[in-house]
Amino acid sequence: MHAKPATAELPFLSIAHAARLLQAGEISSVELTRACLVNIDSRNSELNTFITVMADSALSDAATADRETGAGEIRSPLHGIPIAIKDLIDVAGVRTTAGSALFADRIAQRDASMVAELRAAGAVLIGKTNLHEFAYGGSSIVSHFGPVRNPLAPEYVAGGSSGGSAAALAAGMCLGAIGTDTAGSIRLPSAYCGVVGLKPTFDTWPTDGVIPLSWSYDHVGPMARSVGDVALMKASLFSPYGAVGARVSTAAENAMLAIARMRVGIARRFFWEDLDPEVERACANAVRLLQEMGASVQDCSVPVNNDRTVQSSESYTYHKRWVEESPEKYQPETLRRINAGAGYSASDYILAAAELRALRAGASSLFEDVDVLLTPTVPIPPMKISELEAHPETLRPCELLMLRNTRPFNALGIPAISIPCGKTTTGLPIGVQIAGAPGRDEMELITVAAALEKALAGLSH
Repeated sequence: MHAKPATAELPFLSIAHAARLLQAGEISSVELTRACLVNIDSRNSELNTFITVMADSALSDAATADRETGAGEIRSPLHGIPIAIKDLIDVAGVRTTAGSALFADRIAQRDASMVAELRAAGAVLIGKTNLHEFAYGGSSIVSHFGPVRNPLAPEYVAGGSSGGSAAALAAGMCLGAIGTDTAGSIRLPSAYCGVVGLKPTFDTWPTDGVIPLSWSYDHVGPMARSVGDVALMKASLFSPYGAVGARVSTAAENAMLAIARMRVGIARRFFWEDLDPEVERACANAVRLLQEMGASVQDCSVPVNNDRTVQSSESYTYHKRWVEESPEKYQPETLRRINAGAGYSASDYILAAAELRALRAGASSLFEDVDVLLTPTVPIPPMKISELEAHPETLRPCELLMLRNTRPFNALGIPAISIPCGKTTTGLPIGVQIAGAPGRDEMELITVAAALEKALAGLSH
């Protein structure tokens, strides 16, 4: 029999481990939630991770989860697990600010589908996390509530726009988190904070009740500290935890056996160009490990659509009324980005939207000769917040570089995951990205990610 984890260790348990302890009655959801709240209380003022901490309701929900567990009413593996929600997603009766003064007092009237599904799974909602204002950026330093800081090195960015969700995980403030991803906003901060983030296939997780950045590109997805936990979150939500859950769990658990059958495509053009040397070394090492496990590796090409007509037009359309009525309530850089979409005509939008649909229609053909694609998640390591603030004219170009390798998969609408694959010499995390065929999020993608995660863990011991 294993000793019960110390209280300070509870927030850093995997979801799978915590679920086993909860179901065995060895720990309670109230204990687990309180331990996460202690970490929020001790580090949130430093890191700016949460905008709203839902301590009272979280403890109440945890107590309910404990009573249900005691009665044998376990709804899913997320039952009693503290989960953080990006403050772009509506929770009934709680403010959803989108990181902006414009919505600083906006109280949601109903739960987003994402939140309703978490409640149905028995999860404990611990709070709403900070983000880049209206998700319109990759650094999370432009926010009415101040910049999100990287828990591993607070002088550096956490990445964005789901910076608060990734930072909360890395700091042990929750066991899982929900982010949104329009150009890489789950995967980029996951890479920068050393956690795992999945962007599912477009339109598989509903986005109602989520303040949009761009309807045609927005995704909602899970974030956790391991591939297995992300797979568990995906399996527990929007489908009965049965056949789908079993497939996902099996894919993660049997990854080392299945990897020898996998064909890994390396899209060197564009994705592997102009990389920071430390990023390139870490990701090349990931490729080597896959080969050593028996995966076949081959070069391939991926179409890249960098046209921003659809995204910019949709962002401007959503914000047009408030931009005209209350421009002063936006951060200046956010206002500039939104207004950049004002010049597109209806015909510009229609033509660009048709091109996007055609691109997505051909996405499956990318996987005729390979099972997954592998790229560095971000071409460069995290940057210092002070340097970006001192030279604001460099912020947008730097963010576009950060998002360079993730955005193409939003355009394609295919699932992609970022997992940690090493650190720089200064200890900053580096991520590797694996993309898969549309609709196959729980299969090859999870298999390769889980096998690579295990191989990388073996190197660190």
